[in-house]
Amino acid sequence: MAERHEAGVLDTCTYIDLGLLDSSALPKIPELTAVTMAELHQGVAMAKDAEVRAARTEKLGAAIVDFAPLPFDGDAAARYGTLVALVLAANRDPRPRRMDLMIAAIASSRALPLYTRNEADFTGLGNMVEVVGI
Repeated sequence: MAERHEAGVLDTCTYIDLGLLDSSALPKIPELTAVTMAELHQGVAMAKDAEVRAARTEKLGAAIVDFAPLPFDGDAAARYGTLVALVLAANRDPRPRRMDLMIAAIASSRALPLYTRNEADFTGLGNMVEVVGI
């Protein structure tokens, strides 16, 4: 097994599935981004019924308490443009991946690995971000 990273960014699907994952496969210090927080808020707003809304609200509440989200700042915005260009060069459409690419840009601009359950979402980024599939 590879050595655990000291810190790393969890993408939204990884955070949602956190209770299902082996903690030894995760960074010692997990980080969330403001983009993931926005996606969690969106999930609450889009819940189809009270039971789903309650579960999503609980997950969002835990994230708010447990994490100080990394912002999408100027450095991340600049890196985002680079990542979009790489996705286009790989003949992929960046539009459906905007949120994923914003999360990746935050991780990349801070030289942090990105932990995901969906490695394919990050195809084409080369060495601009270390993607850790779990």
